[in-house]
Amino acid sequence: MTEARGAAKKAPMREVLAKAAFQLFLERGFEQTTVDDIVARAGVGRRSFFRYFPSKEDAVFPDHESCLADMTAFLDAADGADPVDAVCDAARIVLRMYATNPEFSVQRYRLTQEVPGLRTYELSVVRRYERTMAGYLRGRYADAEDGSLRAEVIAAAVVAAHNNALRSWLRSGGDGDAEAAVDHALGLVRDGWGSAATGGGAAADAADEVVVMVVSKRAPMWRVVQRVESALGQD
Repeated sequence: MTEARGAAKKAPMREVLAKAAFQLFLERGFEQTTVDDIVARAGVGRRSFFRYFPSKEDAVFPDHESCLADMTAFLDAADGADPVDAVCDAARIVLRMYATNPEFSVQRYRLTQEVPGLRTYELSVVRRYERTMAGYLRGRYADAEDGSLRAEVIAAAVVAAHNNALRSWLRSGGDGDAEAAVDHALGLVRDGWGSAATGGGAAADAADEVVVMVVSKRAPMWRVVQRVESALGQD
């Protein structure tokens, strides 16, 4: 207990709690680990946990809040950039978060595949990134007749392309060049929706593969994302 409290003093409490939680999830399983177990491992009181995390699920994804803030700040400063390039670059912020700590990222991915509740939670996190991108794009396409639709579709495509490459890298155990894989996937989005492909420059190479998708206007956005991922070859 004394050692744990000493560690808590050296590192930010949020980090200490997240580390303790994840260690226990790997050792005992997510469902078998309680908040009391986590605070005992961290050497702090129960109220400290809920000061930083509303639930156990939040402790599995401690880095997404700061990553979302970084993405928002990046897009707020990207008014002069090509809109599609800007959201593709914003997606790379998420990729760098995962690639900074491959071992943790791979372990977390495997955990989310084993626990349905975590997979659902992860999808809600992904949706927040997508909404942030779509909000930025709606502002950039405000004068276009189909601006809102374009914003939603492009944001969904960026998320699908990014996640396709990221998950392939995670499934491999973190082998290979994640950045190169994501760059390739995002290149498909730029080819289809960038300024050159939408009338702002030269026509796209006719040899490029084009994916045409038809969905109901009433279809929820998660279904659109699912269809895009399927078209890109997502398992």
